[in-house]
Amino acid sequence: MKSSRLALAFLKIASETFSYLCRNLVQMQASVQLLPHKLQSIERRHPWIFSGALKQMPEDIQDGEVVLVTDSKGRELAQGHFQHGSIAVRVLTFKDEAIDQDFYNRRLVQAVQLRENLQLFREDNSICRIIHGEGDELPGLVIDYYGGVAVIQCHSLGMYKQINLIVEALKFALKDKLIAVYNKSKETLPNRIPVEDGYLFGTCETPHIAYENGVKYNLDWVTGQKTGFFIDQRENRALLAKYSQGKKILNTFCYSGGFSLAALQHGAVEVHSLDSSKKAIELTDANIVLNQFEDKHKSIVADAMVHIKEVGESYDIVILDPPAFAKHRDKRHQAIQGYKRLNAMAMAHIRPGGLLMTYSCSQVVDKYLFTNTVIAAAIESGRSVKILEQLHQPADHPINAFHPEGEYLKGLLLQIN
Repeated sequence: MKSSRLALAFLKIASETFSYLCRNLVQMQASVQLLPHKLQSIERRHPWIFSGALKQMPEDIQDGEVVLVTDSKGRELAQGHFQHGSIAVRVLTFKDEAIDQDFYNRRLVQAVQLRENLQLFREDNSICRIIHGEGDELPGLVIDYYGGVAVIQCHSLGMYKQINLIVEALKFALKDKLIAVYNKSKETLPNRIPVEDGYLFGTCETPHIAYENGVKYNLDWVTGQKTGFFIDQRENRALLAKYSQGKKILNTFCYSGGFSLAALQHGAVEVHSLDSSKKAIELTDANIVLNQFEDKHKSIVADAMVHIKEVGESYDIVILDPPAFAKHRDKRHQAIQGYKRLNAMAMAHIRPGGLLMTYSCSQVVDKYLFTNTVIAAAIESGRSVKILEQLHQPADHPINAFHPEGEYLKGLLLQIN
C-alpha cells in the first residue's frame, strides 16, 4: 500500500514537472512585437511582415527561426519564419498550432488534393506545381513535380531549415506518385548560406521524360532554369493549340519550346522558335526531335527585337513571353518602354486577322499597366487590335486572396487587323 502511494506521488510530481517544462518551452519561443500603428496588414491576413512594422529588429533571433508575432499588448497574432531583411517574417499560420511534421503533412495533403481535383496527375499530364508559396500557405517554398520527381526551391531560410520535414510531408501526401525529391535551393538562398543542391530522397537520371497535355518533354532540373521548366504557361499553351491548325507561328523567348510543341501537336504548318540562348535552342531542338516534329520546325538563335525588326517575316501567330523586364520598381519605366517597343514591332509582322499572345511576368508591372502598355503599342503600330482574352497563371499557381502580389503572370490574346 505504501509503495502504491509513493508511486502515485511520483507520477503526480512527474506530471507536474512535464507540464511546467511544456509551459516554459512555449514561453521560450522567440517572439517579435508589432508597432501599434502597424496592425492593419496582419489583421487583413497578409502573409508578410516587413521590418518597419516591428517595434525593434531583434538581433538575438536566428534567421529561419519560427517566431511568435504579437501586438504591443502581447496578444498572439501569428507564427512565421523570421529572417533579417525587408520581409522580416513570412507568416505560416494565424492559429495557435505547432509548426511540426503534422503541420507540413496537412499543408502538403491539402495542396496535392487541389492538384488531383484539377486532374493534373494523368497519363498524358505528369507535370504540375505542387506548392506555390503564399498561394498554398507556405511562403518561401516552391515545389514542382515532373513525372514522379519533386523539385524543391526554398526562397527563405526558414523553409530550408525545415526541408527534412517537407520531404517527409511529400512522401506522406504523394505516396506512390513520388520516386525522388531534389533540392535546388542554392540559387534562391543568400550566398552566405552553404547550400548544396542534390537528392534528398531517391534518385532519377536526367533528362527525364514527363508529359504536359500529351506533349513529351526532356526535363533536367539539375542544369535547367528555375526548377527545370516553366509550368505556369500550361493552360496558355493549351489555348494556343486551339488556334494553331494550319498556321505559321513565331515563338519568341522560347526556352524549351513549350508553345512551339503545343502548336505543332495541334496542326501548325510551320513554327519558328527563337531565343537568344543557344542552350535554350538546344533544349527546344531536343524536345522537337522527341515528339518527331522536325519537318515543320525551324530554330533561330537571335535577339527577339533585332530579329523581328530586321528579318521582316510575317506570321499568323506571334508569341511574346519574355523574362521579367523589371524586378524592382526603379526599373518599371524602363520595362514599360521595352514591352511597348517589343509589342509594336511584333504587331507589324502579323498578317491581317492574325493573333498576338503577349505576356509579362514582371511583378512590378500589374495587369492594368501591362494592358495599357500594349494598347499604347497598338496605337503606335497603326493596326486595328481586339482583346480576345485576358491571360494569367493556372490554378496550380494559386493566388492567396490576402496576398495580391502573388498574381505575377499576366497576358493578352489579341487579334491584329
